[in-house]
Amino acid sequence: MSAQLLSPQQPPPTRTELPPLAKGPVFTIAGLVAAAHLAFSPFGGFWIDEAYMLAAGKYHPDWGYVDQPPLAPLIAAAMDWIAPGMMPVLRLPAVLATAAIVVLTALLAREFGGDRRAQALAGAAGATGLWTALVGHWVTPYTFEPLLWLALTWCLVRWVRLRDLGRPDDRLLLLFGVLLGINMQMKFQVAILCVALLVSVLLVGPRDILRRPMFWGGVGIAALIALPTVLWQAFNGWPQLQMGSIVAAESPMLSGGRGGTAMNLVLFAGVAGTTLFLFGLWRLMRSPELRSYRFFAVTTVLLYGFFIATAGRPYYLIGLYGVSIAAGVVGFQRRRESRRTRFGWTAWPAFALSAVAAGYMMYASTTMTSMFGMSTVDSLARDSAAAYAALPPEQQQHTAILADSYVTAAMVEVGGAQHDLPQVYSPHRGYGYFPPPTEQIDSVLVVGDPTSLRTQFSEVRQVSGGEVPIWLCTGKLAPWTEIWPEVKSL
Repeated sequence: MSAQLLSPQQPPPTRTELPPLAKGPVFTIAGLVAAAHLAFSPFGGFWIDEAYMLAAGKYHPDWGYVDQPPLAPLIAAAMDWIAPGMMPVLRLPAVLATAAIVVLTALLAREFGGDRRAQALAGAAGATGLWTALVGHWVTPYTFEPLLWLALTWCLVRWVRLRDLGRPDDRLLLLFGVLLGINMQMKFQVAILCVALLVSVLLVGPRDILRRPMFWGGVGIAALIALPTVLWQAFNGWPQLQMGSIVAAESPMLSGGRGGTAMNLVLFAGVAGTTLFLFGLWRLMRSPELRSYRFFAVTTVLLYGFFIATAGRPYYLIGLYGVSIAAGVVGFQRRRESRRTRFGWTAWPAFALSAVAAGYMMYASTTMTSMFGMSTVDSLARDSAAAYAALPPEQQQHTAILADSYVTAAMVEVGGAQHDLPQVYSPHRGYGYFPPPTEQIDSVLVVGDPTSLRTQFSEVRQVSGGEVPIWLCTGKLAPWTEIWPEVKSL
């Protein structure tokens, strides 16, 4: 036995059985996360993208949209149908998805051999991510996407672990396909993840996954589930492909450009999460124990570079935090087991700071709409309804609401449930692909900037000077079939 078996370069013995699931601490943390987000959910009104999700799903249901697949809008519409106007009910799926992130992150740590303490720490890191805390009760695609990415990675981690034990469970590859298809109905960024995973597997393995019939069966299932929204994109000229340049153009304002994106792609993991993410990423790349999972490190680095180069949103990497965090907590567990460090003395202050920072982000989420200078849903709809009511009855029959942006249109349309409003239109973003006004509409009340319509109407005059000015455009100079292509924009 000897020296070779005791060499520190050798990986620790393979665990044939998983450690017990830390049900008590993990589900307690998940429950606290759910309770906190549910408590914040009635406050702050609609976030701008939430209003868009609800308006799209409730008033414009379709197989796809310009800037996203249909699943998030359908979830918003379904919850509003169950309990109209009840924000805690509308946001309940998002709250549950955020709580599930805690559980899945802990399960990833367990797959790597994490004991009860490691699972609890992994779950706590998943619970206190800064971005997760900010958006965790909003019904938006980027709230659900991290959970779906985590579920995909868990399938792969578990498959690799069982394969290394000589008993691979290829049913996990079919489940991977189902989850991939659902991901494609939530957000298209998962396609970029899959390309990065494929490149990484080809570079560092395990390449035999590509020879598994059930892997390709899973790919077929994913394609079948994603087909409706992919066909919608194809029939509408692939507008999603044009969104990349728009996201890049908005990057300096929303995230500080590429430099801000590079920093926040990591720091959004939270105080403790950032440390665990970076340490775990290093372990995935270097540790013999995790050699079979090295493709996750390569994938993370590839996506990090890609999202910086393309000036993507700084939350695009959130769904991959869990794998590295899990690897990181198990790394500290190994050091504790070898008595090289006592992680507990430094862990708990870091997690306390993480919890405080996460709590602040939850509070900040209730002020985000006002921070961006947006009016509330109710005030926009109320002002629009007042301007419409001031028109003569015969003119009302030929007048529609037209907002200058998709955000304003969605907020007016959602708020219109409590006010007497005509049909709401906008030539911007997703609304520009909804049906334009009918030809019987010969005047519009423009909520916001009327610049693009000044050449389309003979008279444009301001009729309301509220938080967002409202203008009446009369004397239509051309049919809507000619006007709409001129004013439509992404």
